[in-house]
Amino acid sequence: MREAVFIRQNADAWKAIEQDTRPTDPDVLAARFVRLTDDLAYARTFYPDAAVTQYLNGLASRLHQQIYRNRPETRGRFWRFWRTELPLLFRQSHQELLLSFVIFGAAVLLGAVSALHDDAFVRLILSDGYVNQTLENIERGDPLAIYKSAGQTEMFLNITIHNIQVAFIAFILGVAGSVGTVWVLFSNGVMLGAFQTFFYQKGYLLTSVLTIWIHGTLEISAIVIAGCAGLTMGNALLFPGTYPRLYSFRKGAKQGLKIAVGLVPIFIAAGFLESFVTRLPLPWYVSGGIIAASALFIGWYFVWYPMRLNVKSV
Repeated sequence: MREAVFIRQNADAWKAIEQDTRPTDPDVLAARFVRLTDDLAYARTFYPDAAVTQYLNGLASRLHQQIYRNRPETRGRFWRFWRTELPLLFRQSHQELLLSFVIFGAAVLLGAVSALHDDAFVRLILSDGYVNQTLENIERGDPLAIYKSAGQTEMFLNITIHNIQVAFIAFILGVAGSVGTVWVLFSNGVMLGAFQTFFYQKGYLLTSVLTIWIHGTLEISAIVIAGCAGLTMGNALLFPGTYPRLYSFRKGAKQGLKIAVGLVPIFIAAGFLESFVTRLPLPWYVSGGIIAASALFIGWYFVWYPMRLNVKSV
């Protein structure tokens, strides 16, 4: 991008930041600082000796002093990441989130339809061992006994580590132009569709939903969001827009990585629920309450709150 075009596209935003000398909301300051440092990094890369680079450096320094003044560095940085930085980054990836959700949803539908029309499909996707064990549990009157078969602590560690690995694989495979990420979303979606259809065919759909989705609401949502992180990186490589491709890829990779890291607490919570709560004989309203609360949190933190925060920062 030519320097003149770069300045023309961003001059109004810089001027607004420069002229707003009043004390302002910390969230707004943080959002402006993220925007300004991105522009400064771009200017340093492509116009290192230009006046615009010096101007942005001075503006960013002033904003930096406003943000970090009289704040404990470590604690403040940690809080800002969860309260402001991650939601604002995620707002920029809402289009990829929608795409990830559509891909996953289509795969779930395909898995369900395939399982309905071919009994062997469930065994192909879930394995003979899992299906046979579940059938034995159904005969004993406890169709979801598989979630009670392992020790709680061991199960928590194994599930959490596995889910975090899946999330980072979904992100990392975005480097292949999003193709790898799409495959992770597709394979997990087909598995979920086949899984739920299997319990539907055995007459335990509601039982499975009220049990599995205690942890599955967070777990499945996090996989879709991890897909969003991978698509963010992959699409930045495929569609750089006005940026040079390498710069766009680096920016998308950094953004996607932060989103993926932000999912770690979600997977820890999901692992805890699966290991310590799912196995409990809970009333339907308690199970439903946990599922609803998890869904509301995901919708609030990853959709509504980023949109609201972005409006405040403009």
